Amino acid sequence: MNAMTRVLAVLLLAAPNLAPAQQPMNREAGRGSVVAATRPPYETFKGYIVRAAEQMPEANYSFRATPEVRSFGELLGHIANSNYEFCSAALKEQNPLKEDVEKSRTTRAALAEALRTSFQYCDRVYSEITDAMATEPIQLFGMDLTRLGVVTLNAAHDGEHYGNIVTYMRLKGLVPPSSQPSP
Repeated sequence: MNAMTRVLAVLLLAAPNLAPAQQPMNREAGRGSVVAATRPPYETFKGYIVRAAEQMPEANYSFRATPEVRSFGELLGHIANSNYEFCSAALKEQNPLKEDVEKSRTTRAALAEALRTSFQYCDRVYSEITDAMATEPIQLFGMDLTRLGVVTLNAAHDGEHYGNIVTYMRLKGLVPPSSQPSP
């Protein structure tokens, strides 16, 4: 995990202590909860990543910006794997993913389907985790976090890799979804 992600995590872990002072909140998951407050960036990156997966021609799924980095397809597989890892931790359940998507799926259709499924799995976080649950402790990657911290890291991770996707698309002469007119 890079330094920027750690800084973001520390800042956002403080958010549960600040949010009640800013405005009254409905404590039900999905309606005014602190977890719901993390949904806009998650939804934004989710939409961009899925649209990029659909827009990148299949011939470019094996493209690597440099020989040392993941191919475009491997990057999408990594995002799908990570969504399951982060969100199963936040839900405090066993990771249901039984494959390494980054290594096992190579076609555009298979990777796009894996991404959509991983995001559908993560969507549960926003409907099931209440404010009372948000501050429950979780160990992830050797760090002491909260459920909210894990959800925040997932959104940050998706954003970090969407930045990679933008570079890949630009190198292939494509306009990334975040630079396209709104649908």
